[in-house]
Amino acid sequence: MLIETEATPNPATLKFLPGRTVMDAGTRDFATPEEAEASPLAEALFNLGDVTGVFFGRDFISVTAAHGVDWAGLKPDVLGILLDHFSANMPLFRQGSAAGFSVPAEESFTDDPEDADIVAQIKDLIETRVRPAVANDGGDIVYRGFDKGKVYLQMQGACSGCPSSTATLKNGIEQLLKYYVPEVTEVRAV
Repeated sequence: MLIETEATPNPATLKFLPGRTVMDAGTRDFATPEEAEASPLAEALFNLGDVTGVFFGRDFISVTAAHGVDWAGLKPDVLGILLDHFSANMPLFRQGSAAGFSVPAEESFTDDPEDADIVAQIKDLIETRVRPAVANDGGDIVYRGFDKGKVYLQMQGACSGCPSSTATLKNGIEQLLKYYVPEVTEVRAV
């Protein structure tokens, strides 16, 4: 089995492509070892000690290393864990754990029903134009809400904490949404 790696715009994160589907639907972001307990693979990666984030996409895994960690030393260990996991066809999640993406209550917004058409346009643009581009960089972007012209989005995977994520959000995503949805005045990360 060959697992390809790709650099991402975030120098702390590498994207690993096992050549097979990782998640059938949705994505899953693990920002702490406690969150990773739902997945034997994510937990094993965090147990390396130098990993601070794991993200499962449709056909990739993004791994974020701690500040100052040299990928030259960490990469072989990550590849070993991934090879063992996928070669043995081990489950991605523990039985009884929430496999798909879940929204923490404190990060959820309630959209005004009067904005339903605007929200539908925003979600469609994010799904068709933004998410595929962000996935190419080893991350994901999740819609969180729309309120008084402001769109709230959450960056995940390689995009979370990436030095260029603010530029992507403001110069790319915000401009795209403003162009197609005039009611949008600003895009903010949550």
